[in-house]
Amino acid sequence: MTKRPAAADPETVKPRPPLRRGERLRRRAAWMYYVEEMTQSAIAQALGVGRVSVVRMLAEARAQGEIRIALARGLADLSGLEIALAKALDIPEAIVAPLSNETANADAAIGAALGEFVSEMLVDDMKIGLGWGRTLWRSLGHLSERSVKGVTVVSLVGGVTHVGPLNPGEFAWQFARAYSADCYLIPAPSLVDSAATRQALIERCGLAKVYDFARRLDAVVFGVGALGGDSTLARFDLIDEAERRRLGEYGAVGEALCYIFSAEGRLIDNPINERVMSVPLEAVAAAPIRVLAAGGAEKIAALRGAARLLRPTTIVTDEITARTLTAG
Repeated sequence: MTKRPAAADPETVKPRPPLRRGERLRRRAAWMYYVEEMTQSAIAQALGVGRVSVVRMLAEARAQGEIRIALARGLADLSGLEIALAKALDIPEAIVAPLSNETANADAAIGAALGEFVSEMLVDDMKIGLGWGRTLWRSLGHLSERSVKGVTVVSLVGGVTHVGPLNPGEFAWQFARAYSADCYLIPAPSLVDSAATRQALIERCGLAKVYDFARRLDAVVFGVGALGGDSTLARFDLIDEAERRRLGEYGAVGEALCYIFSAEGRLIDNPINERVMSVPLEAVAAAPIRVLAAGGAEKIAALRGAARLLRPTTIVTDEITARTLTAG
């Protein structure tokens, strides 16, 4: 069984030496431009410098080889916030991606940090299960090319009828291609019409092999969604507005792999959870390495609930979300 080294003991973490102001500005400018996809004019306004200075800083960052997420994360002293977040959620490790302001693209920043983390996490013969969503999709562009052998990828979620990059199967397949890995999919809709249909698909249509394989995963990477109008469930019409409102009345705050859960970290007693064509959450929770990646103000309650439900070993989020989660 493969296992990533445990997170460092907070008592032994040594603070990074402070960067000079010019270095901090240069690295933050590079992060804003290449990760948050801000314009040079917007960066100049945010940093309080001229646009010519931004152009110069970006050129220097390229010349010094700093256009890599591994170095870019060093642009802000976030180690203390990461330790505080891990303590607040009672989990072993937190990774916090810098974010310039509340309107910046959190998905892009978290995806960049997630791509670096997962690239370093992969080892030979690892069996890894993948969820879906915008944040996970953004990680694909930040995966590092590494030589790993015998990796197997499993999509943890069924598909959607609207084919696109956010389709769970497409994300898992693209990830697998990056590492020449075998890939297992769940060739069924994310939600079916009844618990009986779900059981029949598993038992009679060959899906049992995928589900059995998922119970032997070394690592899982997944996101969480809120239940608002911009959620993945809403955008793909998996459940309508009236149903989302009813779920809220029952205490639902979010979804993980299309399973609906409460702020206390319990699955909602609702027929929807019996119709989900995803790997059972107990199999996800049993994986030795569990990586949760998500952020945004609308997901605060969902993140807290998911931390209680699935006990991630690592959470990857953005700076603003992390400060909200640690505030109480």
